[in-house]
Amino acid sequence: MKSDVIIISDLHLGSHICQDEKILKFLQTIEFRTDHLIINGDLFDNWNFSRLSYNHWKILKTIRKASEKIHVTWIAGNHDGPSEIISQLLNVEFLEEYRLLNGNKDIIVLHGDIFDEYISKYPRLAKIADFFYRLVQKLDPSLYWARKLKRSSKTFLRAVETVEKRALEYCKKNQADSICLGHTHHPAVVDLGYIGYYNSGSWTDTVCTYLAINQGKIELEKYE
Repeated sequence: MKSDVIIISDLHLGSHICQDEKILKFLQTIEFRTDHLIINGDLFDNWNFSRLSYNHWKILKTIRKASEKIHVTWIAGNHDGPSEIISQLLNVEFLEEYRLLNGNKDIIVLHGDIFDEYISKYPRLAKIADFFYRLVQKLDPSLYWARKLKRSSKTFLRAVETVEKRALEYCKKNQADSICLGHTHHPAVVDLGYIGYYNSGSWTDTVCTYLAINQGKIELEKYE
């Protein structure tokens, strides 16, 4: 079934844990999946393009090719940096936040790092924690210990809860029906009836997920 809008986030091109083969296969068929693709932040892992593998460059080429047939929007993530020039080369729309009307539903789409108090209050500690987390990922290619560490981390769980809470407050304040985020790498669906919070997860963990929107209904999908 073709969706009105598909949202993916946190591809982290340039990272050794980026699941580039899955991303590539998914994007190569994106024009048959939707007429509007939204990349909701952290397309890149960092600005060291020398880390991009052959497949990573191929993904960028595939996005550029897809933009000739469908509408592609790229939302700024905290890893993306000043990406206006890159977005022009990819022929995609680059925004801090996107708002769409679908099936009479008003939906806000943004990456979500602005709701992460841990990053804003303790930027140095956040960088150190990120460094050690990435080191664990590198030492354990299966990602078993990295996932176990994330699930057992009270700091991470508090951050996820804070992001969700603040996102819902932002959604309500801006009188929208739903808000779609990335950033936490924690796929989620929270439907309160009158308002909803959705997170598209990431393409770095074992299970790759995305959001599909049809006539105002938002669903979390897995890509196997």
